[in-house]
Amino acid sequence: MRIIEHTVEIEAPPEKVWLEFSRTDDYGEWNPFIPQLSGAFHVGSRLSVTIRPGERQMTFRPTVVSVERNRTVQWLGRLGVPGIFDGRHEFHLEPLSSGGTRFTQRESFSGLLVGALGSVLADTELGFAAMNEALRSRVELKLKAIR
Repeated sequence: MRIIEHTVEIEAPPEKVWLEFSRTDDYGEWNPFIPQLSGAFHVGSRLSVTIRPGERQMTFRPTVVSVERNRTVQWLGRLGVPGIFDGRHEFHLEPLSSGGTRFTQRESFSGLLVGALGSVLADTELGFAAMNEALRSRVELKLKAIR
């Protein structure tokens, strides 16, 4: 098993972060790692997710397994049959005492191909950081514009 995780603190309450994060139709405007995501954040929904780890681009169809508005989304994706290359992707929004949000993106990879896909996973880790930073910038700029 391999776990990748990146966390960023955003100077906005979880409700404001969720508002931008859940507008998946807008991902192409700001998200360098997930430029396209179709489907609803509802348990049991199948999504169509396009990611850009490094110079690659790939689309897969995970199933949403957990949603708590303003708090978390989790999906499970697979390459072929279970046990070959499985990924549980999680997004967590944690309220901070400052009024901000700790946004964490995490994925747990398991299966026979995890070791063979090391360079893709390294690029994926960089993609998490790029997406999280882009989300922070987008949310904080929008909040400044309305103040």
